[in-house]
Amino acid sequence: MGQEKTTLEIIAPTVDEAIARGLGQLGLSPDTVDVEVLDQGSRGLFGLGSRQARVRLTIRAGMATPEREKTPNPMSRVVKTAQENRAVVSPTIEENRTPVRPKVEESQPEENDPTLRMAAEVVRDLLEKMRVKATLAVKYVDSEDPNEPQSVLVDIQGDDLSILIGRRSETLNALQYIASLIVGKQVGHWVSLMIDVQGYRTRRERQLRQLARRMADQAVHTGRRQVLEPMPANERRLIHIELRDYTEVSTESIGEEPNRKVTINPKK
Repeated sequence: MGQEKTTLEIIAPTVDEAIARGLGQLGLSPDTVDVEVLDQGSRGLFGLGSRQARVRLTIRAGMATPEREKTPNPMSRVVKTAQENRAVVSPTIEENRTPVRPKVEESQPEENDPTLRMAAEVVRDLLEKMRVKATLAVKYVDSEDPNEPQSVLVDIQGDDLSILIGRRSETLNALQYIASLIVGKQVGHWVSLMIDVQGYRTRRERQLRQLARRMADQAVHTGRRQVLEPMPANERRLIHIELRDYTEVSTESIGEEPNRKVTINPKK
């Protein structure tokens, strides 16, 4: 049985920095190791979806391992985090190539509508810059307020897209805001754009409606004002709409962003 090769995996902001750190830890020169780029990393877009680079250094056969590496050291052991089926991008630094961006498929809208096409194109480009693989479907949806125009819904589907949602849907709201600005500029007028990820907004909307009704009942039962958790503007609006026909309570938003919240007040 052949001698097991010594390998080391390093994570750093860039590929070059990861390689330099690895060579420094091993105490070797570049011509004594083979380099596998496990992940080129990504700067993301506006800080969204950024990833650090990951490389694996393998000491070539016949090359002596530095004396300090012969002493067992947990910090220098192989970090077995790379998936076994990940493709090796390149065996050497000189052969590094920019990986092909994931293709984002777009379902065809029912009508040849320029606004729908632009919304799909903008979101697709943003996802590609974030290196997120997904499929898109775009369509118009009616607003709950008959006086407001229809909104454009971009529905994103794929595997493990939690990175697009973020804490309290902050990442999703930021993505939606940026896309709305770009689409509006391209088509020449403001577009009410909504982005949903794997049905997250639908589930969240259902939860908020249930919460609003439950807290309204509690306000009536106790005679005390109920204060909800801080929410973004679109979620606060949903609470107001859900309770606008409740004759026994009134709602208002208080506080400053990003900690603005809805209060439910019993009417006397």
